[in-house]
Amino acid sequence: MQLKDIDVENKRVLVRVDFNVPLDENLNITDDKRIRAALPTLNYLLEKKAKIILMSHLGRPLKEISKSPVTSHQSPAQKYSLKPVAKRLEELLGRRIEFLNDCIGAKVESAVKNMQSDDIILLENLRFHSEEKKNDKEFSRQLANLGEIFLEDAFGAVHRAHASTVGVPQFLPAAAGFLVEKEIKFFEQILKNSQKPFIAILGGAKVSDKIGVIENLLPKIDNILIGGGMAYTFLKAQGVNIGSSKLEEGSVEIARSLLEKGGEKIILPSDHLIADKVDVSAHLKIVEKEIPDGWLGVDIGPQSVERFKQVLKTAKTIVWNGPLGIFEIDAFGRGTKEVAEFIANLDCLKVIGGGDTAAAVAKFGLENKMSHISTGGGASLEYLEGKELPGIAVLR
Repeated sequence: MQLKDIDVENKRVLVRVDFNVPLDENLNITDDKRIRAALPTLNYLLEKKAKIILMSHLGRPLKEISKSPVTSHQSPAQKYSLKPVAKRLEELLGRRIEFLNDCIGAKVESAVKNMQSDDIILLENLRFHSEEKKNDKEFSRQLANLGEIFLEDAFGAVHRAHASTVGVPQFLPAAAGFLVEKEIKFFEQILKNSQKPFIAILGGAKVSDKIGVIENLLPKIDNILIGGGMAYTFLKAQGVNIGSSKLEEGSVEIARSLLEKGGEKIILPSDHLIADKVDVSAHLKIVEKEIPDGWLGVDIGPQSVERFKQVLKTAKTIVWNGPLGIFEIDAFGRGTKEVAEFIANLDCLKVIGGGDTAAAVAKFGLENKMSHISTGGGASLEYLEGKELPGIAVLR
C-alpha cells in the first residue's frame, strides 16, 4: 500500500520519522538533513488536511541515564529531548508544532484527541521508554492508539525491530512515507535491476562490517574498489607489509577467502598516503605497495585514484559505502574527494550509502550531483547485504 493510495483527510496519521540529529553543547542542531528529508511526506499530509503525529528517537538516553554520575552539565532528559527539533521543524514548515513531553499517557491522548485537520504534534523521544527497543507489545499498542494510519518514514531506523518500527504496524493500516519509498526504489534498482557495468566502492574502517555486502554483491557487480581502513586487512591477507595501519586480525582469513572468491573483480589500492600519526601535524609521504613500520595508511595514493577512475569511467551503476581515507582531516581526504568529484560528473546511476560517505559528499559540496544519498547508514548497509529489514518487511 502506498501513501498516495490512502485517504488521509481528517485522519490521525502516526508517522515514524528519523529526527535523530546531532546537537552541540548548547543543544543547537548542527545538521538538519534528517528533518528536511521528512518534509515531502509532511507537506503532502498537510496538503491533504491530515492530523499529523510525529514520533522519533534521539540518541541512546537510557544508556546515559544508567551511568552515574551524569557526565554532562545537562541532564539526559534535556540532552536527548526532541524539543530543539520541534523548533527547527516550525522554522522549516512555517507553522506551529505542538511538542509533548512524553510519547504515551493521558496527557498525550488528550492532546491527540483535540487535534484539528493539519495540526502537527511531535512526541518526546521514544527511547526514554525502555519498551521501545524491546518492541514491547503494550507500549506498541499505546502508541498505535494515537493514530488511525501508520506511516514508516524513518529509513535510518527500519533495520531495528523496535516498537515504533514493527510493533505499531501490527495494530494499524500501514504504508511507507515518501522517503522510505524512495530509498526502497533506489536499493531495489541496484540489487535487482542494475545496468552494467555495475561498480561498487567500499571503504570505511572495518572489513567485518562489509563481509555480508561483498558476498551479496560479488555475483552482481563487475568490480569492487576497496579503500579506507578495511583495505589494509585485505593487503595483509595478500602478505603485504602494512606497517601500523588499521588491521582487523580476526578478519584476515575471511579477507583472503573473499579475494579468492572475487578474483580480478576486487581491486585494492596499489599506493598509499601514509602518516606517522593521525593528526593534522603528521608527516606524510606517498609509498607504493608496502608500508614501512611505524607508519600508517591514511588515504589511497594518486596511482590508486587514477586506477579507480579508469574502472569507474564506463560505469552505468555505482554504489558507494565507506570513505577511502580519513577525509575528516583535509590532508587525508584527497582520495575520497577526487573519486567523489569524478563520480559527480559521470552520467550514470550513483547511490551513496549514507553515514560517513554521505558526510564526505556533503563536505565536498557534491550532494546535488548524486542520484541518491541514503539517509540510513546502518539500514543501507543491511540492504546491500541482502537482509530483510524488519521495518520494511512489516509493511509488506
